Amino acid sequence: MMGGSCKKGERMNKSISGALVGVGVILLVFGLSAYHSASSDVSRFFTGAPTDRALWLLIGGGAASIVGFLGLTRG
Repeated sequence: MMGGSCKKGERMNKSISGALVGVGVILLVFGLSAYHSASSDVSRFFTGAPTDRALWLLIGGGAASIVGFLGLTRG
């Protein structure tokens, strides 16, 4: 009985990890879009850095993707 419960827990962890990878990729796409937007171009012109929103989307997307990928590859 205990073996079936562990497999269900593993499947739950794998599906959460897969969802994290998916969310991470979506955040990265939005982050790249925000990075190449007109407001980010203006911000880069005056400050030398893209908008905070673009940076946080890229950082969050990268972190979520890495955590999700590590969860999928964990044995």
